[in-house]
Amino acid sequence: MAQEFSSRLSSALAFALAIFMCASFVVSISVDAQNTPRITDVSPTSGAEETRVEIIGDNFVSVSSVRLGSTEAVFHIASPETLTVLVPHKAVSATITVTTPQGVATSPSEFEVTNDPRVPEEVGYKAGYVNEHGRPAGFRSAMLWGIAIADTRVAGYEKGVVEIASTELSCRVDGKDVILNHDEGALHGGLYRRNPWFGTDVHESMTTSVDPVEHAVVMKVGERPNKVWHFWAASSRQEIPEGKFEGCTVRVQAKISPGALLQIGMDYWRDTAVGYGPGGNNHEAGASHWYFASPQWQKATFTDVGGVKF
Repeated sequence: MAQEFSSRLSSALAFALAIFMCASFVVSISVDAQNTPRITDVSPTSGAEETRVEIIGDNFVSVSSVRLGSTEAVFHIASPETLTVLVPHKAVSATITVTTPQGVATSPSEFEVTNDPRVPEEVGYKAGYVNEHGRPAGFRSAMLWGIAIADTRVAGYEKGVVEIASTELSCRVDGKDVILNHDEGALHGGLYRRNPWFGTDVHESMTTSVDPVEHAVVMKVGERPNKVWHFWAASSRQEIPEGKFEGCTVRVQAKISPGALLQIGMDYWRDTAVGYGPGGNNHEAGASHWYFASPQWQKATFTDVGGVKF
């Protein structure tokens, strides 16, 4: 009799435990469902690389990644209902996904990537950007750079030239801009593979001239349209002063003729003497947007002061 009672009691306890576990599972599913991220709106729905996009939805808590298709995007959590995202480089039109520990949300429709049609398809960066990773620890130097190319789709590109009157690199330390490089009528550089874009570090010397009136370096990009005319400061790489560091700014005085384009940027370097090569010797801080033909002189600029601009 006691054995039968014990058996019934065990069965009852097992049944109660099963009921409890099922109820807990249902509650767990309900809670997880309530916390699952959801995208209800994306604005705008199209744009170029580095376009600022606002994603509206629910449960944007502990977001681990935002992707446009398979490409990771830089993002900022404004609130549990709003994310700010920058369209990543080399992304193609696709849906946007937001991943959290509770699940994955997908945008109702694709985001259309629409880069400036004046920028040739093969270039590495079709729009300006700031590297989300700032100056690496221990990197104490910096150097400006520029890229000039011809656009063979433009009539008369063979006569395309980019003139550089001056280049300047300054860094903001302790609230003050300290000039590291300033050159007028001089620069260094080489001709690099264009397709694929900078496919190798092997390059040719770059032949330039100096305009006797404007005192500017003349790069006849139309004569070598299959090359990237890559240049940097004529003066040597300098060390960034110690202090509270905010970033650096590049300024280039340029004139661009029809059929030519210009982009500028800068790299951080470990020190003033280390050479280019593997191992993280240089770190791209970012690049400017592209500058196009104009009969007037232009001031091309790039800065990473303030970091990524959300």
